[in-house]
Amino acid sequence: MPAYHSAFNEMTDLRSVGSMSLLPIKTRVRGPSPIADPNAEDIIDEALNLFRANVLFRNFEIKGDADRVLIYLILFITECLGKLARSPSLREAEKILGTLALGNFAIPGDATFPLNALYTAPANKMDADLLRQYVSQLRQEMAIRLPNRIYENDKPGKWWMCFQKRKFMNKSL
Repeated sequence: MPAYHSAFNEMTDLRSVGSMSLLPIKTRVRGPSPIADPNAEDIIDEALNLFRANVLFRNFEIKGDADRVLIYLILFITECLGKLARSPSLREAEKILGTLALGNFAIPGDATFPLNALYTAPANKMDADLLRQYVSQLRQEMAIRLPNRIYENDKPGKWWMCFQKRKFMNKSL
């Protein structure tokens, strides 16, 4: 079964910075991304929907700059789930993820960015600042939406339990 790629790779009229497309997002968080149609799926929805299918792939053929955004968001979701490993309540999870989203983070081109081989560094300081704002906007919006995907009635739901089972299976291999 092949990995799923972003449907946004087909959009050619988007600006790219640091080999990441500035994709439209349904959000109220301030930032440089265009506002998406509220009735259409955005990259945050796509990352949440494709997370379980794509997280197990070690090799992922990048077909466009939107795939790089998808990869970044999948890695951020993984980091978020690691922070929620002790299964806090919904309110605690929202606080934890909000803090994580606003914390220090690396962007392509930074020495501490783990996937610099897959991304190009921003061309100048202005592009680096734009990319940092965009990634911050992505992280904040993901931190808002992820708890609602994980929790049902203030308790971890099926989505979370499926991740926990896979995590357990990976440890036992």
